[in-house]
Amino acid sequence: MKGRSTVQLVGDDGFRDLLRSCKREAFHLEVLDSYAEPHEHEPLRRFLDGEPDDYAWFRPWMNIVQETTDRGVAVTRTRIVSVPHTDYTRFSLAVAELNIQAGEDIRYLPRHVAEDVPPDDFWLFDDELVIFSAFGPSRAWSGAVTVDATIAGYCHRMKEQFWALSVPYSEYITA
Repeated sequence: MKGRSTVQLVGDDGFRDLLRSCKREAFHLEVLDSYAEPHEHEPLRRFLDGEPDDYAWFRPWMNIVQETTDRGVAVTRTRIVSVPHTDYTRFSLAVAELNIQAGEDIRYLPRHVAEDVPPDDFWLFDDELVIFSAFGPSRAWSGAVTVDATIAGYCHRMKEQFWALSVPYSEYITA
């Protein structure tokens, strides 16, 4: 039906399939200062306690990013963060080095500079398909996909705005 959105819930497998079908760019806007992903609980605890981590839990993500970037698809991310940083933001800054090694381009934008920040994270694939982050009862991620052109256009404009204001990871951590 013309003019109507279609929305569908996708889990990890569906998300990986979307990354594999992406042609030009997979952009992620992160707006929360903390996440409660079950697979990150123990790594976050180790980080806060100053314990070493082998990052085995992170390898599946690194692999899919590497696979995607090896095909010539850009994987980009803007993280809007509060200053001072939360414990989770400090943790994600440490892990970001692994994202970058896998080929991801991550940028940071202090919340007070961003001004009007949307309430939800999203992924934008090839500026056409949007996945809003939805979190289930366990607080684990499950994305809601929409193919509405108006929503994709709105998300594209936010991507452009926040990307232009954000600072590359290497500059952000040295500032």
